Amino acid sequence: MSKKQILLNAFNMNCVGHINHGLWTHPRDNSVDYNTLSYWTELARTLERGLFDGLFIADIIGVYDVYQQSIDLTAREAIQLPVNDPLLLVPAMAAVTQHLGFGVTANLSYEPPYLFARRMSTLDHLTGGRAGWNIVTGYLDSGARAMGLLTQDEHDQRYDRADDYLELLYKLWEGSWEDEAVRRDKAARVFADASRIHRINHQGPFYQLDGYHLSEPSRQRTPVLFQAGSSERGQLFAARHAEGIFIAAQDKDKTRQLVQDIRRQAVAAGRRAEDVKIFIGIAAVVGQTQAEAQEKFDDYWQYASPEAGLAHFASSIGVDFSRYGLDDPIEYGGSNAIQSAAKTAAANQLTRRKLLERFRLGSRYPTLVGDAASVADELESWVNEVGVDGFNLSRTVTPESYEDFIDLVIPELQNRGSYKTAYAEGSLRHKLFAEGDRLPQRHAGAGYRPR
Repeated sequence: MSKKQILLNAFNMNCVGHINHGLWTHPRDNSVDYNTLSYWTELARTLERGLFDGLFIADIIGVYDVYQQSIDLTAREAIQLPVNDPLLLVPAMAAVTQHLGFGVTANLSYEPPYLFARRMSTLDHLTGGRAGWNIVTGYLDSGARAMGLLTQDEHDQRYDRADDYLELLYKLWEGSWEDEAVRRDKAARVFADASRIHRINHQGPFYQLDGYHLSEPSRQRTPVLFQAGSSERGQLFAARHAEGIFIAAQDKDKTRQLVQDIRRQAVAAGRRAEDVKIFIGIAAVVGQTQAEAQEKFDDYWQYASPEAGLAHFASSIGVDFSRYGLDDPIEYGGSNAIQSAAKTAAANQLTRRKLLERFRLGSRYPTLVGDAASVADELESWVNEVGVDGFNLSRTVTPESYEDFIDLVIPELQNRGSYKTAYAEGSLRHKLFAEGDRLPQRHAGAGYRPR
């Protein structure tokens, strides 16, 4: 019986400091070159050499200004500031690769859906069907203010808005142009058959539209849909829409329960349990031996900034930790930011001291330190015992963290039969699910196709 194949995304962002904060100061780190095209094209080539399924590009609208009620530390440590547009990177990376998928983050709260639909269709055209969208609704009040609003929508209302937004996008992507609409008939002077292009009239609670989709159908039509949200409302949204779900994980037992809950809700929404691929975020410091990996980790953490990690987390859950002593109890709750993260921190009674220790490498994600065999053991444990499908691998010191993983861990996983030895053909969706380029009929979006 063949083993379950591990899925793997590189987790990155169009900025200097992404997840493992402070490591931009390491002598071998080149993340300060993030604003050059060669930085991204070389990364894409490296990831395709490692047969990564995708590059998952995070993004935020706003700045981290909750900690110390300022951006002083954010600016000094480049805590996702400056941050450039993620979508503009993709065509260049697609041009130097053949198979690597691209999951780009875009905040629907601030993106007009009509224009965003065209932008994603264009991206899917230019990548040959390798485009994915990480659906986010935002969590930073600083972003809302920058967009001219007094504050964000309330947490659950942001998901209500997202449901309406997705319904409108499905109508454009799936329903506006029939498959036979584009003829490209030079002799008859007919590029497209107008009778097969449908006007969309959407009158929803948040969005209204009367018009035609501007793009002809791309290979996937709807990009692969990713979503990161573990709140109750977020899970309901994911069960209906998401194909890839990104969850934070520390404890295997609690994560196993969350994975089971997500799959049950997908089934309740008329889908199959396997219609959602679940990813957790990790970092890995790998060496030829355990001792070499530990030596590398000890070197890395001397450059890391736990306080920068704390400042990042402060904005994620809306708590200014600078107001508390190292061992003071923290008052969590009442935030309009990432509710699942705040709930977890409160349940574990995480003090400032405990958080700083957890963020030793500048990140709240689990960090695997070891040789190829021990790292592979842990990855297989998460997949086989917890039930996740794969991992979003964040960078530490770049590019060597990805290169080490590819040169050491990937061959180990391949020898065990846990990782592919070649890419499958087809679109990103087909590579992930082996069911073709389009949304399956059981997905909510498929219901908006012309009948």
